[in-house]
Amino acid sequence: MLDIQFIRDHADIVKDSQRKRGESVELVDEVLKSDSERREALRSFETSRAEQKEMGRKVASAAPEERAQLIAQTKELAATVGTYKAQADAATETYTTAMWKLSNVVEPEAPEGGEDDYVVVKKVGTLPEFEAKGFKPKDHLELGVGVAGIDMRRGVKVSGSRFYFLRGAIARMEIAMLTMAVDQAEEHGFIPTITPTLVRPEVMAGTGFLNSHADEIYRLREPDDQYLVGTSEVALAGMHENEILDLEQGPLRYCGWSSCYRREAGAAGKDTSGIIRVHQFNKVEMFVYCKQEDSRDQHQQLLGMEQEMLGKVEVPYRIIDTAAGDLGSSAARKFDCEAWVPTQDRYRELTSTSNCTEYQARRLNIRERVEDGGTRAVATLNGTLATTRWLVAIMENHQQEDGSIVVPEAMRAYMGGREIIEPTKWEA
Repeated sequence: MLDIQFIRDHADIVKDSQRKRGESVELVDEVLKSDSERREALRSFETSRAEQKEMGRKVASAAPEERAQLIAQTKELAATVGTYKAQADAATETYTTAMWKLSNVVEPEAPEGGEDDYVVVKKVGTLPEFEAKGFKPKDHLELGVGVAGIDMRRGVKVSGSRFYFLRGAIARMEIAMLTMAVDQAEEHGFIPTITPTLVRPEVMAGTGFLNSHADEIYRLREPDDQYLVGTSEVALAGMHENEILDLEQGPLRYCGWSSCYRREAGAAGKDTSGIIRVHQFNKVEMFVYCKQEDSRDQHQQLLGMEQEMLGKVEVPYRIIDTAAGDLGSSAARKFDCEAWVPTQDRYRELTSTSNCTEYQARRLNIRERVEDGGTRAVATLNGTLATTRWLVAIMENHQQEDGSIVVPEAMRAYMGGREIIEPTKWEA
């Protein structure tokens, strides 16, 4: 949610942000109109309520012969107060509904356009040349089957499409990668956190995921009303709902490990083979609460953390600055790190890091104390540090001609010193 005073003072900036996102510019005028009507309705209610209180004092001190008439006037005034209160409540609801539809204000530096209008910030690493080594690379699923590590058939049998089993050395590789990510985060001052994977609707809405991404989220209805998270960002944001944080010693930084669930409702026909687009996966997510003025610096730090982790798994990648029209509603700016996938001859997203400024914190009422004794909203940021999809890039970039997979050097200590994952026959 945005600051209403900012919208009043800078409606042109908010309208331009909506335009860049490809969203309703008229919504800004709707918000301002509902804000004006809300304030007028509240003034009428507060004025009549003050008159009611004054009338109550007159009744208490009135002479007996005057009291009956005053009581009658009090009853009439009470009805008027009730009418004004109903009008104020309705106006507030209209205002709140409009405010919650507005997306965050895009940072001026974010590229304009849609999904294909990103800007490549830089490329890191050398693309593997398997043909020069005399063989054609296998895709991650063929490699995973060859080392008895990915079982899609039985995943589908147990749970339906886009579910899978990870086994043996590939299961160990995922655990190694996620553990290495947690270790790195803790070294940088993040607090390791195992988060809930079911959250209340208010928390899911507060993070902004019930807007354009609502169809990707699993919802448990009666007898419960909860959502399965698609990232631990949701739980980590909700953890401090309705709290006042002390950020005087620096940002509050968490590293959340959780299973994640996504319906991928809009992805029919895309990447249905293997573990690129699946309904359940594991992820280590960074989440930061900081002062408003520190959010840009923290964003660059999260991007640096992602690059450090990608360096450890030794895959070539590029960083893109996501265009405004492809940002989630909460993000003011987002950078993605995309790793090279040899068999697709393209880069695929492995990480993203978003600066959500105060948008989520306003919706979840998360504040900090300021010098004058008042409070203000904090800023929140998030960034992926490792997830199941990373296995795709690691396996394909580190494969050998016989179908074996070289374990990246930094991961070997997490896999009992294993250097190579050899082809393995499936057990019956």
